[in-house]
Amino acid sequence: MASTFTSLTYHVVFSTKYRKNRITADLQEELYKYIGGIVRDQKGVLLEIGGVADHVHLLTGFSPTVAVSDVVRLIKANSSKWVNEKADTTRKFQWQTGYAAFTVSCSQVDVVRRYIQNQEEHHKTLSFRDEFLALLKRHGIEVDMRYVFEEEHVG
Repeated sequence: MASTFTSLTYHVVFSTKYRKNRITADLQEELYKYIGGIVRDQKGVLLEIGGVADHVHLLTGFSPTVAVSDVVRLIKANSSKWVNEKADTTRKFQWQTGYAAFTVSCSQVDVVRRYIQNQEEHHKTLSFRDEFLALLKRHGIEVDMRYVFEEEHVG
């Protein structure tokens, strides 16, 4: 029998535009469910989702027939549209332009799952900015700081 077998698990991280606290407690649960639906529509499985008011982490399995960048683009575009169309939305909701995605070996799925589940506690002492940079470093990704974070320009 000739078949293809894959195990493609990713830890995906992205923030709200300018890292603003837009993911309120009353929005969070619905938003996470909505994102899970997008992942399922793209033949993926959402294993864990979590975060705080300014960013989200996903532990997800994607189909080998879709590009990670395409799924993340759909998640961000469709979820921000959904939030902005909600009747109780008073401020425009946007995600940052970029994202980070890291492969996760089967042996590390539970470790990453616990890390995502503990975001509230984790961010009592660590900013998203510091966490994001540490994740990039841990995965051997060198960056030019001019292009890592979008900054809001006023005036």
